Amino acid sequence: MKPLFSIIIPVRIETDYLKETLTQLKKQIFKNYEIIVVTDKLSKTPNPASKRNIGAKIAKGQYVAFLDDDSYPDKFWLQNALTIFNKHPEISALGGPNLTPQSDSSPQKASGLVWSSWLGSGGAGHYRNSIQPSQYVTDYPSVNLIVRKTDFDKVGGFKHNHWPGEDTLLCRDLIDKLHKKILYHSTCVVYHHRRSIIIPHLQQIKRYALHRGYFAKKYPENSRLIGYFLPSLFVSYLLFLPIFYKSIYSIPLIIYLVILIATGINFIIKKNNVYTSFLATISIPITHVYYGIYFIIGFFSSNLNFQPHNVNTKKHTYLGG
Repeated sequence: MKPLFSIIIPVRIETDYLKETLTQLKKQIFKNYEIIVVTDKLSKTPNPASKRNIGAKIAKGQYVAFLDDDSYPDKFWLQNALTIFNKHPEISALGGPNLTPQSDSSPQKASGLVWSSWLGSGGAGHYRNSIQPSQYVTDYPSVNLIVRKTDFDKVGGFKHNHWPGEDTLLCRDLIDKLHKKILYHSTCVVYHHRRSIIIPHLQQIKRYALHRGYFAKKYPENSRLIGYFLPSLFVSYLLFLPIFYKSIYSIPLIIYLVILIATGINFIIKKNNVYTSFLATISIPITHVYYGIYFIIGFFSSNLNFQPHNVNTKKHTYLGG
């Protein structure tokens, strides 16, 4: 029987995370699917966008479902996706929450808290990493993205000259060229292993900030949300703070610190783990400053060389969305 879903996973080397992904996929309630793992050997390139395009080209399903090699879906992922696609013929693609697995370490969980909090994400996309009300969106990461294959083919798939950011451009094309919608739905859950606080986390932040800054200038359609600019505005504010620190100019910083403390307290209440909550709380302003600086660099760059980060360790390949 022809599969309904084609699950495509780009990888560089086989890892423990990939083995976990394949094991978890066997638990899907909905069984009519195929799994396509695209390696360097098959694709002749480390580029994940190219690998996803290769996977989509040989896919037999009506829907192409994308995962990263360090993520795995909830057992109802495909079943819920099919229900949603049948209910919403106007959508071209579907995404859902990317939650932190319980097996992650405290530094990894702290990174997950930063991503999932409203303050940590700048209000620009915390729904991507937490359970939120369903909503139409203009951009969604390929760590948990399911697309109608006919629509994927119509727009020519992913732009392989950009990484990260190939998913941003795909979403832009689905909306602008096909005039369709992308839906975030809280029931399509994927678990995504995080980068540890603080160096691996910041390395990922750097890549995202560079691409978002560059895209805000070159591909503005879905990269000009105010939340993407706020960290850079925060950095600019901090640069002038020493000059005006005795005036009313310091009030925004006081408000920021109050919100940061409230966020930290909320972390403790929700997670009941002081250490993880503390790591996440102190990482938020560091993340904002780091993102803000590299967003500016990306915005004023004439060109960026988007290439996969080559990490050859037991548990990490290139970093996904």
